[in-house]
Amino acid sequence: MGFVFAVAAVIVRGDRVLAMRRSQQKDAGAGLWETVSGRVEPDEDPRDAIAREIAEETGLTVSIEARPIDAYTARRGDAPMVVVVYRARYVDGEVERSDEHDAHAWWTPAQLRARSTLTRLVDAVDAAFTTP
Repeated sequence: MGFVFAVAAVIVRGDRVLAMRRSQQKDAGAGLWETVSGRVEPDEDPRDAIAREIAEETGLTVSIEARPIDAYTARRGDAPMVVVVYRARYVDGEVERSDEHDAHAWWTPAQLRARSTLTRLVDAVDAAFTTP
């Protein structure tokens, strides 16, 4: 398995963030609470990748900020991974989940932190609410 380049979105609506639970059928992280995320395809701009992932996984209309709020390293199984995190502001729509997630909720950052083991991602969520 090679290097994984991933993106994640902290979708903000008021004082809430969109939390997504990974489907039990997922090959990695089944059952984990996260934000919208996905892999960057070859030759794809990271911002275009997160826009695609948001559309595929939620169907929401959002405004994605140009500058990432965080970037960090992690592992996906045995593969090294880098994750670039963007803040996106909710504009319109109701969540229409893909089969990648089996539940979602609009939680405060503290509620997500209480349910997620993805500490660095939750730190990025906190930054999305405290950074102008």
